[in-house]
Amino acid sequence: MTDDFYSKKPPVGGDKVNPMREPRFTEIATFMRAPLAESLDNVDIGLIGVPTDLGVTNRAGARHGPREIRNSSSLMRTFNLGMNVNPYELCHVADLGDVKFSHRYDLNKQVEEIEAFFQKIVEKNILPISAGGDHSITYPILKAIAKEEPVGMVHIDAHTDTWGEIWGSKFHHGAPFRLAVEAGVLDPNRTIQIGIRGGQNFMEGIEFSQSHGMRVVFMDEFSALGVEKVIQEARKTVGEGKTYISFDVDGLDPVYAPGTGTPEVGGITTLEAQQLLRGLRGLNLIGGDVVEVAPPFDNTGNTALVGATMMFEILSLIADSNFG
Repeated sequence: MTDDFYSKKPPVGGDKVNPMREPRFTEIATFMRAPLAESLDNVDIGLIGVPTDLGVTNRAGARHGPREIRNSSSLMRTFNLGMNVNPYELCHVADLGDVKFSHRYDLNKQVEEIEAFFQKIVEKNILPISAGGDHSITYPILKAIAKEEPVGMVHIDAHTDTWGEIWGSKFHHGAPFRLAVEAGVLDPNRTIQIGIRGGQNFMEGIEFSQSHGMRVVFMDEFSALGVEKVIQEARKTVGEGKTYISFDVDGLDPVYAPGTGTPEVGGITTLEAQQLLRGLRGLNLIGGDVVEVAPPFDNTGNTALVGATMMFEILSLIADSNFG
């Protein structure tokens, strides 16, 4: 691939400019400073914002996640030292903008529009990596990318997100993976949920995950096993089939990611999370997301930086797995 893919003409005269080589405080903020795509042609991996949090059950704010992750992702560079890979040398990466919503107050309609947006991505054979938004966005994404066959999943989170209907709605951030299993787009026997913890008012979600064959790694077990053995569990669980990564920042301890709607003390560290993701190298990865970054709850901006960093790790993984 050539530098031209990342080049654009400056507004007035001069030579072409590579925005990734310019000072990081310049240019329009895009995910990882990748080019903003004018079409879906010639894109291998698409970076997408899904700015909605209509599915939260308590503290809203994740609708601001994509914008702040874009801002913080200007701090990312092109070479991933932990993986010894430069994703931009392997494939064409572009920011595809945000999912457009015609109904800002209609959660059911938004679910339909997310699925329709990602269906167009799939039809172009683009591998999506998304920034939420709350975790309810993952259900329609899975419906689009797993329409032909169910996928496996590595799910990092404090919560199983397999609850049933709440307050008259089945589309909320505690339910995406129950819905995905019921819709036949997520294979529960090839799904691992890592970092689960916190108090519960009822056990319905955990019971659904376990009774349907999901491998649930509670935080106490994560701590006892250590990262390497949990990686082995993840690789054994998902096997060689198509696999999606869903990373909820509340899977991390709130010391590292306080800007989220449902923080749970006693979570994964940022280093453990990076090691865990890198341990998935070589799997058949077809997409991923980072969700629940809620900037209004973190005026330091650190949670958005954490979200951008995990998104870069997932980008590096998917580029290496598919084009390396």
